[in-house]
Amino acid sequence: MLIGKKRKLGRKIDEIQAGEKLEMQETIEDKDLLLYLGLTNDNNPLFIQHDYATLTPYKKPVVPQVMLMGMVTSAVSKYLPGPGSSIVESSFTFIKPVYHYSKLTFLFQITEVNRDKHIVNMNVRAENEEGIEVLKSTLQVCPPYATKSITSNTMENF
Repeated sequence: MLIGKKRKLGRKIDEIQAGEKLEMQETIEDKDLLLYLGLTNDNNPLFIQHDYATLTPYKKPVVPQVMLMGMVTSAVSKYLPGPGSSIVESSFTFIKPVYHYSKLTFLFQITEVNRDKHIVNMNVRAENEEGIEVLKSTLQVCPPYATKSITSNTMENF
């Protein structure tokens, strides 16, 4: 547990502006695929069997779409707005298949900041190494709330 340890939270809603952008890159490695497949027990032959995939229009194994969603949600948790954030709504479109060993570039952009509802809207795009768009997404994210000290009211009677 992290009791007593201070963890840096992401940016609060008052620190975020529409138009902000984040670009990041991810490369799909064997270890990532194996961890996902082991964790989910997903044995879809399209994801792991070269002999099956060659008989499909995809021609080779593809990356599970949920892995791509995980890369997007992880970036929200780590970077924009950052730790303490929560995605409350999402929509994903998988435009083109993503293949094993692909290097993806993700572009996140804040499109709206609704301070009254404590929500930021963002668009996400991902391109493969050829510059072809493979994913687009819209997200509604609740940025981290300012925390109150658990000891702030304990000494009031003294």
